[in-house]
Amino acid sequence: MKIVHISDLHIGKKVCDFSMLELQQNILEQIIKVVDEEKPESIVIAGDIYDKNTPPAQAVTLFDDFLYSLSQRRVHIFIISGNHDSAERLAFGRRIMESSNIHISPVYDGNVTPVTLTDEYGDVSFYMLPFLRPSTVRGFFPEKEIKSYNEAVTAAIDAIDADFTQRNVIISHQFVTGAVVSDSEELSVGGIENVDAAAYDGFDYVALGHIHGPQNIGDEHIRYCGTPLKYSFSETHHKKSVTVAELGEKGSLTVKTVPLTPEVEMREIKGTFEELYNSGGSMDFVHITLTDEQDVNDAMNKLRMIYPRIMKLDYDNKRTRLDAGLAALEVRENGTPLEIFEEFYFQRNNLPMTEEQRSFVSEMINNIWECE
Repeated sequence: MKIVHISDLHIGKKVCDFSMLELQQNILEQIIKVVDEEKPESIVIAGDIYDKNTPPAQAVTLFDDFLYSLSQRRVHIFIISGNHDSAERLAFGRRIMESSNIHISPVYDGNVTPVTLTDEYGDVSFYMLPFLRPSTVRGFFPEKEIKSYNEAVTAAIDAIDADFTQRNVIISHQFVTGAVVSDSEELSVGGIENVDAAAYDGFDYVALGHIHGPQNIGDEHIRYCGTPLKYSFSETHHKKSVTVAELGEKGSLTVKTVPLTPEVEMREIKGTFEELYNSGGSMDFVHITLTDEQDVNDAMNKLRMIYPRIMKLDYDNKRTRLDAGLAALEVRENGTPLEIFEEFYFQRNNLPMTEEQRSFVSEMINNIWECE
């Protein structure tokens, strides 16, 4: 039983006000090609189909096109809702789509009914578990104390009557303890979303969504496939891919990845303004760090002429490496206003003021004193 595992499409997402929609269309087309090459029996989409629970019309249209293309391949498609999705909206029409082998997780009601497929080794049951919060689960198990995410997911899985002598796949969208996270995920402070990997004991393959970096939790049978595109600069080192898992007879699992190549990369570059301005530029999404000791006037707009997709601009110099806390600043009590300001400037920038700056500040001080 071959499974193509994807998640966290975040269709409709914007990064630093740049729409990802065109790039998402291209990467979804690449995923279709992977499906054509791998010829799986099933495709798993482990949550966060959209970036918002009320996605824009263009995002819905793009996913509709993608889903139709997948359905033309005559495979079973399993879709669960993630924390960015509306479970109710995503589940609309799911009973009608069942006849086209498109299986969408319903709004959680305390029960998880499997979809069972058969191959030469017997049955494989797929369990779809949408993103769960303690409040989502608590009302269905009044006899249990459910305060944490781990308790919620454990209770939901314990209620599943799975036959673990047969092969079972569970699709889940949670933060499993031990996962390496990125800046683009929305996780609660303090790790309260953590779910213990032991909650998934007994399943032959755990197809996870929620974390954007592709990775295994423990061994390869508990797997985050990651996002198909980079959505933050903390993901620049990620190798985006599609995960292909293949179940043989009970106890046999092989996992591989098929790389995806975005039309536009996301990169971090560093140097002086002059170096970067004369470098020829780039069409990639870039986070630029300037090493000039003096701020460059209107640097962002100037750099945008050759880096049209610049998303972020920072400085790394003596000034930015100093402690910015004013509490640590020591300025002598005596001295003229200009002398005090000069000392303040030096401590903040680790550089003396230029004559032009001294003249400008002196004139400002005199004007203020005259007004008072």
